[in-house]
Order: sequence, then structure tokens, then C-alpha cells
Amino acid sequence: MGISDMVRARLLELCRERGVSVNKMCEWAAVPQSTVNNFLNRKTHNLGIITLKKLTDDFGLSITEFFDTDAFRNLEQEIH
Repeated sequence: MGISDMVRARLLELCRERGVSVNKMCEWAAVPQSTVNNFLNRKTHNLGIITLKKLTDDFGLSITEFFDTDAFRNLEQEIH
């Protein structure tokens, strides 16, 4: 699993944990739902750090806390 897939999974996990829909998450974070949907549906592979920061702020997490999981700690470096 690559980093984009892991970010997708983490966002969906946070929505489930907090009982909010992707739509509600986007609304609260003032992020266009189309931007997040395109990322979640793999139409784009880069959510953008500013967008991710807005979403993590909405969840009450720092960027560090968002990535502070076993999955991200064990992620192998992607070489292109």
C-alpha cells in the first residue's frame, strides 16, 4: 500500500471513528468536497498539504498526529 492509499484509509478511519460523513468533514473543514472525493476515488493521487492540514485541524489533530500510526511508521520509502 502506497502513501496515497494510506492517507485515504486514515481519513476514512477518522470519519468512521467520529461518526461523520466525508461530506460533513469537508463542510466543517471548508474544503471542496469534489477535491476530497477526487482523492478518495483515486482520480487524483495528491490531496495537497494545505487541504490535509485543514482536514486534520477539523479532527483536532496536528499533521504529526495524523501520521503517527504504525502504518505510516512502517511505510517503506517510495522511489520513483
